[in-house]
Amino acid sequence: MLEGKTVVLGVTGGVAAYKAAEVASLLVKGGAEVHVIMTEAATKFVAPLTFRTLSHNPVAVDMFSDPGEWNVRHVALAEKADIVVVAPATANCIGKVACGIADDLLTTVIMATKAPVLLAPSMNQAMYENPIFRANLDRLLALGYRAMEPGTGYLACGAEGKGRMPEPEEIVAEVRRVLCVRQDLAGFTVVVTAGPTEEPIDPVRHISNRSSGKMGYALAEAARDRGASVVLVSGPCALADPAGIEVVRVRTAREMLDAVMRRLEAADVIIGAAAPADWRPATVAPQKIKKGSGPMTLELEMCEDIIGTAGKHKGRRVVVGFAAETHDLLEHAAAKLAAKNLDFIVANDVTRSGAGFGSDLNEVSIIHSDGRIEEIPLMPKTDLAHRVLDEVARLLRRKPETSSPCGDPRESS
Repeated sequence: MLEGKTVVLGVTGGVAAYKAAEVASLLVKGGAEVHVIMTEAATKFVAPLTFRTLSHNPVAVDMFSDPGEWNVRHVALAEKADIVVVAPATANCIGKVACGIADDLLTTVIMATKAPVLLAPSMNQAMYENPIFRANLDRLLALGYRAMEPGTGYLACGAEGKGRMPEPEEIVAEVRRVLCVRQDLAGFTVVVTAGPTEEPIDPVRHISNRSSGKMGYALAEAARDRGASVVLVSGPCALADPAGIEVVRVRTAREMLDAVMRRLEAADVIIGAAAPADWRPATVAPQKIKKGSGPMTLELEMCEDIIGTAGKHKGRRVVVGFAAETHDLLEHAAAKLAAKNLDFIVANDVTRSGAGFGSDLNEVSIIHSDGRIEEIPLMPKTDLAHRVLDEVARLLRRKPETSSPCGDPRESS
């Protein structure tokens, strides 16, 4: 899949530098042309000869050494790269890049390239959690740099915690994802809802659910990677705002509906991956309700049907729903598909171990408007997002350029 792609692999001075050799090997086996840049500190852990042997190319270390050909080395490597991967990416390297410091060949290439830059952090857990490092990483993410989550386990310092460099196979899979994803959503605007909503009972209590938002965020990032302009309408969750995506934070189902409908006119695709509350308290107490000696009755009313309202006014748009069920999965999902006027619905059983709420994995059934059912086996939500978008792209290709009016987006059910 990487045939014809050029990867510049930056190796910095961390113990995990030895794992970068496997990254280089896997990239070459995948068909990529690999050029390795090592910092001086990295050469103290692994000899440049190792990477020269694996990549079949000279290894660059010194900015001012004779490259053996007439070019400005940092410019030549920066222009040649389809992607720059830094693995391991130390706190020192990430800090320098975040501050615009280019004092060695690697940081100069990163400064000069227009290719995507993927960072694979590796460091002690205390360093990873240091607010200075977190601010540096967040700044780079906001600027469009990509970073993988480090692994958790035994660290070189002898402690257990978060900070291990992602495994080489994971890094190469991410490179493939960045370089090989089709741009079949370029020119389209995709609105994705994600996470739970919180319906207040009083100033300190609310009704909600266990949705983590991971599926919706994965869909938003996958749509971005496929070229779409993406708006992510997110309920309260602990996930960071993805780079290159307009994120609208909301709390209640009413706020989520308003955010979606304000963007309906410009949208080509609406994906309702959120798990908004079905009911809310009919009245919200202005002060904290004090515990009494007996039971309390809470009167509830129906919340807005967000994806149903979008389906009612969909017109030319593709509208996709999700159904999280605990029993009679296909029957309940099919009923929602019809009632909400959806193009297809993604149904999952949230009682299944290792899938659904809070998990990085999911196993679903896709029910199409023509009655077809597609069973999707257990897989990472990042991969499932692309399976869903494959169907979205297929439907977009079949949609006419002009169609019936979309209805008044200010209406709600």
